Amino acid sequence: MLQDITLSAFEHTAGTRQKMCLSFEIFGPALHTAPVVLVNHALTGNSRVTGENGWWKDLVGPEKCIDTRYYTVLCFNIPGNGFDGKKENLIQNYSEFTLHDVARIFDEGLKKLKIERLYAAIGGSIGGALAWELAVLRPALIENLIPVATDYKATQWVLAQCKVQDQILNNSVSPVHDARMHAMTFYRTPGSLKEKFDSRGKKVHEWLLHHGQKLESRYDPASYRLMNHLLTTIDISRGTGRYTEAAEQIRSSIHIVTIDSDYFFLAEENREAYTALASRKNDLHIHEIRSIHWHDAFVIEYSQLQKILEPV
Repeated sequence: MLQDITLSAFEHTAGTRQKMCLSFEIFGPALHTAPVVLVNHALTGNSRVTGENGWWKDLVGPEKCIDTRYYTVLCFNIPGNGFDGKKENLIQNYSEFTLHDVARIFDEGLKKLKIERLYAAIGGSIGGALAWELAVLRPALIENLIPVATDYKATQWVLAQCKVQDQILNNSVSPVHDARMHAMTFYRTPGSLKEKFDSRGKKVHEWLLHHGQKLESRYDPASYRLMNHLLTTIDISRGTGRYTEAAEQIRSSIHIVTIDSDYFFLAEENREAYTALASRKNDLHIHEIRSIHWHDAFVIEYSQLQKILEPV
């Protein structure tokens, strides 16, 4: 069941104050009766993390890796993602927000729910970057930090792709449809597309059109513009470039999960971050998913992800 918290006058990085609606869902045991796992959704995801239509239902649920018989699973919607269906809660001044602001909003939500400790915070793509931001904001909050298929900074490659997305979103007559088509081409590798289409007689352009139409039917352009912009603001250093110094303050056990074929958030960047941080922080781990499916592997390679997460 979708619930919400209202922040009457949240002040974001640009200095503007505005009302924010933070909606969320809870799965498993009631709050304060079991360890809490915070799951952050990806760009077009939402708080429906498990159940019949849950986007991570193969990983989260009863008798699944993140077992809702034993863990309370909390998932906030990034404000403005449109999942609550209320047009008044869309964010038109999206360029004034950063992912750090979203972490602050989530932190306010946790405080209002009287959650003082998270057993784990996990997310894929922008959801994982948001977990990094929250961990830096509150170094003692999270016992196990698990960023998947992401990074704690927006690289020049990410900025370049997001710029193209922004141009499409602000100039196309079918902004969500066309931006999604472009996005699918850097979420998958050539090998992934070859495996998917060569032996089935399907055409890749039909698949791209399908994904464009599917997202267009449920996603508001304002939500896409916001989420795409937030990707460009990933930066735990707050503009200083001192990422390692920021990360070493985190008291969590950190499990970086990278994908060998990811060409959006590169495995090489994750390995460099691990190496830089390893000499400064204990209880740091890096895991690699091997896949031909590029960035989307975190919602495809469930068996590998489960093997990585089960010990945690």
